[in-house]
Amino acid sequence: MAEDRGKKDSIGMDMKGGQTNNGFVQNEDIPELEPEPSISVDGPQHQAVSITGPAEPDPQGVRPYAGMPKEVLFQFSGQARYRVPREILFWLTIVAVLLLIAATVAIIAVSPKCLDWWQAGPMYQIYPRSFKDSDKDGNGDLKGIQDKLDYITALNIKTIWITSFYKSSLKDFRYGVEDFQEIDPIFGTMKDFEDLLAAIHDKGLKLIIDFIPNHTSDKHPWFEMSRTRTGKYTDYYIWRDCAHENGITIPPNNWLSVYGNSSWHFDEVRRQCYYHQFMKEQPDLNFRNPDVQEEIKEIIQFWLTKGVDGFSFDAVKFLLEAKDLRDEIQVNKSQSPDTVTRYSELYHDFTATQVGMHDIVRSFRQTMDQYSREPGRYRFMGTGASAESIDRTMMYYGLPFVQEADFPFNNYFTTLHTLSGNLVHEVILSWMGNMPEGKWPNWMTGGPDSARLTSRLGNQYVNTMNMLLFTLPGTPITYYGEEIGMRDISAININESYDTSTLLSKSPMQWDNSSNAGFSEGNHTWLPANSDYHTVNVQVQKTQPSSALKLYQELSLLHANELLINRGWFCLLSNASHSVVYTRELDGIDRVFLVVLNFGDSTLLNLQEMNLGLPTKLRVRVSTNPASERSEVDSVGVSLEEGEGLILEYNTKNLLHQQAAFRDRCFISNRACYSSALNILYSVC
Repeated sequence: MAEDRGKKDSIGMDMKGGQTNNGFVQNEDIPELEPEPSISVDGPQHQAVSITGPAEPDPQGVRPYAGMPKEVLFQFSGQARYRVPREILFWLTIVAVLLLIAATVAIIAVSPKCLDWWQAGPMYQIYPRSFKDSDKDGNGDLKGIQDKLDYITALNIKTIWITSFYKSSLKDFRYGVEDFQEIDPIFGTMKDFEDLLAAIHDKGLKLIIDFIPNHTSDKHPWFEMSRTRTGKYTDYYIWRDCAHENGITIPPNNWLSVYGNSSWHFDEVRRQCYYHQFMKEQPDLNFRNPDVQEEIKEIIQFWLTKGVDGFSFDAVKFLLEAKDLRDEIQVNKSQSPDTVTRYSELYHDFTATQVGMHDIVRSFRQTMDQYSREPGRYRFMGTGASAESIDRTMMYYGLPFVQEADFPFNNYFTTLHTLSGNLVHEVILSWMGNMPEGKWPNWMTGGPDSARLTSRLGNQYVNTMNMLLFTLPGTPITYYGEEIGMRDISAININESYDTSTLLSKSPMQWDNSSNAGFSEGNHTWLPANSDYHTVNVQVQKTQPSSALKLYQELSLLHANELLINRGWFCLLSNASHSVVYTRELDGIDRVFLVVLNFGDSTLLNLQEMNLGLPTKLRVRVSTNPASERSEVDSVGVSLEEGEGLILEYNTKNLLHQQAAFRDRCFISNRACYSSALNILYSVC
């Protein structure tokens, strides 16, 4: 029986010595032990048991098994049937990694620059005192804005722009700032601001704020110390000797304030005159003083550290004045100098857009760039350029290799008091034709310093102008209330010092038809709501399928989702007296949007006369007149009511920007092409 058992076993027991099986040694660094000569192998107490087997495993006769020793594994791994597949897999891995790297580099190389957050969607400008009152004192505040963030999000807004909320007197729309690092109590506290900013970011939105560095309030600590000649603050403002007798001041020169009369005011404490571009309560800072520039830099850093996403720098053209105080040239040289009191009666060659002003603005940009290095946290910079020529406005974009503003705010539409196809065509072409290559445009139809769109142009053009705003290339900017067609209030008496021509566009937001238009639950409001708030308000228009609000939401959604609009070519085709026609198209997409806007009386427009290669029938994508219920129109005769606009759609392979006849009428900021096969954008078209 023992003999049979030995035959069945593949290994045997040998009592003559021991041999270590390296396949079971835990630490292979320990050398194999040899028996010591002095130790007798015959002693019973030192007998060793060894597991023996074949001296050399034969790879031909043994199959691989789990837990095999290293030496055995090496003998199998050297065979061709194991070595060759291993080498093939190795080189395939190397090739795959190289191909992946090459593909990644190629995609990055040919991909166009992604739209930044300030390019990707509309901005919504809020005058905080008139948006929403949360504490029943009749004044809008920061908490009120936070309460309405869901509404703003529903408009598909990407950026909220809040005008000045700094601690200030009630002079000139609160732009006479007493402390640039404090919230005016009328709007809340710094904690309210921080909560609002966090809530805005939680919604995936961005926040930019107003900043007017040109001047402060005469109650600002800097001015109080400057008028007493205290230390470095002595020259923080522009002081000059002037004659002052019997209450009459003879100013150093003929410079005039924007609001009229001399821009010099005598200070009884310092016994000198100080310069003010605006009201006498708003003395101009001396930006030729490096300490002043450093103070402004620290203010910018303060708010960027708080987390704001950008600034709108206003009135920057007034930052510097001529050193020698030369008199401005009169527009009408025959007019008696003593009668020149209005700002428009002088040329302003020595008090606006001076040499060195753009260097200061670029220094603002450099400060903001220090906070733009974190991915996704680019800080936007816009500049006001009101009343500037188009050439001077374009200078705010910067130089080819020196960035300044991301864009100067385009307020040319806000200056129109009548509409025609020719006027709208001229405004569009002046911006697109003069904008530096690769820069980004923007468009706005209203603002706190101009009459509302409805009051200027008429209610019939609200939808048409919003359609224009969202189908032009660039960033659309909406002033609060324009989405529902709010109009200016009637002239009223108020105790505060305001330019009443722009006061009327700052009436409370019309939320519903309750008391005070839902703006405030208080007994009074700082300005009355417009008398039409019972019918023109957010709550009513939410329930009306054909309301201005519903169309605004549809247009903003189209702007967000359609590459043709947010990335495509813009071809301006018609400059007829009543209508404007343009296309939006993109390489790689065989669809084209044809936008037709009527700014005159009812008309029948023959689009075939433009030789665009249009099909007979065009699909209606969006109409400002939903009641028409048209699904398509005949390109030979498109009937349009006064103030009606259409976004038409058709398919074609022959894009206009590729044709020599239309090339000089087509514009694009960031060129891109679309690959339908890969569903990606690329730049090498």
